[in-house]
Order: sequence, then C-alpha cells, then structure tokens
Amino acid sequence: MSTTVTAGAAPPRTVLAASLVGTAVEFYDFYIYATAASLVFGPLFFPSDSATAQLMAAYATFAIAFIARPVGAVFFGHFGDRIGRKSTLVASLLLMGGSTTAIAFLPGYGTAGWIAPLLLCILRFGQGFGLGGEWGGAALLAVENAPPGWKARYGMFPQLGAPVGFVAANGLFLLLGLMLTPEQFQAWGWRIPFLLSAVLVIIGLWVRLRLTETPDFKAALEEAPPPAVPLGELMRTNWREVLGGTFAVVACFCTYYLATAFALGYGVKNLGYSREAFLGVQLFAILFMAAGIVWAGYWSDATNPRRVLMAGCVLVLAAGFGLGPMMGAGSLTLIAVFLSVLLLLMGFVYGPLGAWLPGLFPARVRYTGASVAFNVGGIIGGGLTPMIAQALAERGGLGLVGLYLSAAAGLSFVALVMLKPKAQT
Repeated sequence: MSTTVTAGAAPPRTVLAASLVGTAVEFYDFYIYATAASLVFGPLFFPSDSATAQLMAAYATFAIAFIARPVGAVFFGHFGDRIGRKSTLVASLLLMGGSTTAIAFLPGYGTAGWIAPLLLCILRFGQGFGLGGEWGGAALLAVENAPPGWKARYGMFPQLGAPVGFVAANGLFLLLGLMLTPEQFQAWGWRIPFLLSAVLVIIGLWVRLRLTETPDFKAALEEAPPPAVPLGELMRTNWREVLGGTFAVVACFCTYYLATAFALGYGVKNLGYSREAFLGVQLFAILFMAAGIVWAGYWSDATNPRRVLMAGCVLVLAAGFGLGPMMGAGSLTLIAVFLSVLLLLMGFVYGPLGAWLPGLFPARVRYTGASVAFNVGGIIGGGLTPMIAQALAERGGLGLVGLYLSAAAGLSFVALVMLKPKAQT
C-alpha cells in the first residue's frame, strides 16, 4: 500500500487512528452503560421487590439510545453530507462523551425520586443521539481515504473500536470489582468508568482535530452543490439500499448484545456466577471478535464484503442452536467457548459493514444513508434484544433465545440476498 500523502491531506495513520479511537471512545461509553444496566442501575434507579423487574427496567433505559440513534443519524448525516465529515465527527464525539460523563453525577431514586430515572433516560438519549452520527462518519472517514483494493481493510478500523471499547469498559469494571467491596461498588464505584469517559474524549478530540476532509467529499462538492435536504434526496433515490442495509445489520446487533449485555445479566443473576468471573470470560471472548473483524477485512478485500456478510449470517444462524445447550450446561468453560465462537462470528457479520454499507450510497448522501441504515437496524437488532431475551429465557428457557438469534441472522441473510451488489464508489 502506498503511503504517499497528498498535499494538505492527513496521513493514513492519522486517518485510521481517528476512525479507530473515536469509535473506541463511543463504544466504551455505550458499553459501560450496558454493563452498569446489567449490574447496578436496576436497584439504584428502579425500586421494586422483584430483581427481575428491576433488571427489565434497566434494560428498557438501555433501549432508549437505540431510539435516539436514528434521530442522531439524520441530524449528523444532514451536516456530514452538507458541511463535511470532520466537524460532524467532532460534534458527535462531544455529545456522547458529555452525556456519559454526566451520568457519573446522577443521584439515585432514594435521593431524588422519579427525577433520577428521568435524568438517566435523558442522558441515555444523548448517548444514542451522539452515537447515531459517530459510526457512519468514522466508516466514511476510513473508506473514503482508502487506496484501491483496501476499502475493507481500512473499513475494519472503526469496527475494531467495538472490541477495544469493550475491553476498556469491562476491563475497568473487572478491576473495580476486584479492588472494591460489593457495597463500595454499588455505592460509588460504578461512577468511575463514567468519569473517565471525559479523559478518553479529550484523546479522541486531539486526534480528530488533526484531520482534513475526505477526497470523496471534496470531489462531490466540486461536481455539484450539496443536497439541501440529504434525507429527502436519499429516500427519493436510494430507498431500496436504505431498506436492505437496515435489515442486513440486524444480525450483528443481535449477536453482540446477546453475547454481552444479556449474557452478563443472565450469567450473574440467573446462573449465579460472580460478576468478576463472567466479566473475565467476556474479556477473553471479545478477543475473538477482534480477530474475526481482521479476518473478515482481509477476506472481504480478497472477495467482496457482501459475500463475507452472507457467510457470517449462515454461521450465526447455526450457532443459535448451540446457545441453549452450551449456555445452560452449568459449565463456565463451555460458556466461554460458546461466547468466543459467537463473537468470532460477530466479526464476520460486523467487520465488512464498514466497507459494504457506505458503498451502497453515492458520496453526496453517503453519511446520511450509511448512518440511517446502520442505526435503524440497531433498533431492530439490538434495542430491545437484552429485554426480549431475558423475557424469553424466563418463560421458555435459553433455547428460545437461541432461536431468536437464528431468526435475526436469517433476516439479515435474506436482506443481503435480495439487495443486488453495487459497485463501490
């Protein structure tokens, strides 16, 4: 790969670092919320005699961000397609980082009554709103700067932000669990990861402020003025791609949130494993997700991203049938094996999206198109998944959760089959 830098352009290392560090920070923010919702937020913000009801209420606030994400996608996509990728990415990072840091200062229900869960929901909406503009911009930043034949390998860098953010978030929760007593963690220890988000945001901003605009965006501006309303033009000219892309991403969201948020809550609350032991298992398993993303990136450039996504959907569909037997076998080792395999396959249904999804849309509406499809798909695939999976497990066992996963993978496979390949631009 040539490392020649055009005059005024950011070096490739800066581009890739900016696409990686920004999504790592964003996903760190998102994951510490998922972890805290599974472990702390139920009894802290939602008084109830039932631990299950508290957990379900906490998962319901988790879903709020998925509702906010497409709203953020439209908002940030509008400005990303009109004024540029760089400034939009900076704004999305600030919003989500600020919302996350503010959660650290929230009072509990016992102190502030109903105001406490209300403020939690508002800040959760802010997290989702910011993330709605993050992924699409980071993917475009990488792919629109990629040399010929390297789109998928460049596009995998924002995807790698997911396991990096997860390791940072859950690794910190694991350390706190080892260093603090359960009473200390419940009282104030859970706030530390939210406070540290401010430090990570500063790092992300430092990298992103060194960027220049992407070549594709500059070329689009030279050809024609930016669209007055990118969403309107997108839905007139590319609604099929929006629809197909939306359902194609369902599998990755469902896979991820079953293997992380649901598995952690169920493993600790229902199966009786210690929080530290289960977090250790997930930290080990997430390394396989990173390996799957890299594998998928190279495989996608050797073939094409759509083919890898379809293969991943078939494999996740099959893995769904193993969820019940392996998660319910009473062995933490078998759970670790299953989660490692599932998250490896997650790399195949997630890693190629950074190259494939932006490639569905012309550059003038690409930020809006990729962001809307990705985030609406997130509502379908991930928004209610931990809550639905918990309800299915309570009423019919883990086998039903596995069928839910298989159905999500099948839905994405059908969307990929029906959406005809389109040349990358």
